[in-house]
Parts: sequence; structure tokens; C-alpha cells
Amino acid sequence: MDVSEHTAAQDRSADPGTALLALYDSALPHVYGYLLSRCGKAALAEDLTAETFLAAVDAVRRDDSPPVSTPWLVGVARHKLADHWRRRAREEQHLSSVAADWDDEEPDDPWDAHLDAVRARDTLACLSPPHQAALTLRYLDDLPVPEVADLLERSIHATEGLLVRARSAFRRAYEAGEERDD
Repeated sequence: MDVSEHTAAQDRSADPGTALLALYDSALPHVYGYLLSRCGKAALAEDLTAETFLAAVDAVRRDDSPPVSTPWLVGVARHKLADHWRRRAREEQHLSSVAADWDDEEPDDPWDAHLDAVRARDTLACLSPPHQAALTLRYLDDLPVPEVADLLERSIHATEGLLVRARSAFRRAYEAGEERDD
């Protein structure tokens, strides 16, 4: 490493904002890809990616800023997605109390009806936000139940119960989708 490279490396380590800026181009596809694969909606993934990087900017401005890395940013993205699901669950709960027949189900795409991966994603999208969050964090992110509980701000016992109900709801919705396709 020559003197200019060493100085640049020292500057980045001394200024977390510069380190975040240097990491942005390489981390952006990972953060966006993570979010898109979990929520299946490009606009939502874009919004949550922006929220993730804004949170990272706020974090590196603090005196005790964390070390900036792609895994750290994906962790922030995971929290942003969990926050989104909690917010959406509260909104749906409020709306359902106003209109008992509220239905937030998206129509299936008939061209993709026979692809298991697409059907599974569509089925997941039809579930309530708490069920989506629990199943995604546990099975797509492969997090242990205690971490899922922490992210969802629930006890471990309540999270285990939620996962049982979510798996059951997913199974029923998936099987109902198969019957419609026949």
C-alpha cells in the first residue's frame, strides 16, 4: 500500500460518512435484493432501501457510530422490513375495525399460477402482516425463533404460537390456490 492509499484508508476509517459513501455502490444491490426477495414489490423494496441508507447516514453521524459494512446494512434493512410489517398490521387492524369486509388480497397472475416459487410468494403476500413477518424472518432469513421474537417485539412463546398459526394459514391459502388452479 503506497502513502496515498494508506492516507485514504485512514480518512475512511476516521470518517464513517466517507466509509458509508465508499460502500454505497457495492452494498446497494445487496440491500435492495434482500428487500425485494422478501417483499416481492419493487416500489416497496426501493422505499425500504432508501430508508435503510437514511438510517445508516443518521447512525454514522453519531459519535459512537457503528462499523459500516454490507451485512450491517442488510441487518438495518431487516429491521426496516419488520417495521413496515408492524406498521401495515396496525393500519389493517384499524381499517378492519372500520370496515369489517376489508380485503387486501392481490389478484394472482394467471401466467405464473403454476410456478411454485411464484405461488408461494403470492400466498405469503395474502397472509396478514404478522404472519408474513414471522414466516419470512424464520424461514427465508433462517433466523432462530428468539431473534424473530426480538425483531417482532414478542415473547418467544408468543412467537412460537404465531409461527404455528402462520404456517397453518399459509398451508390453507396455498392449498386453496391449488384448488382454484385445477
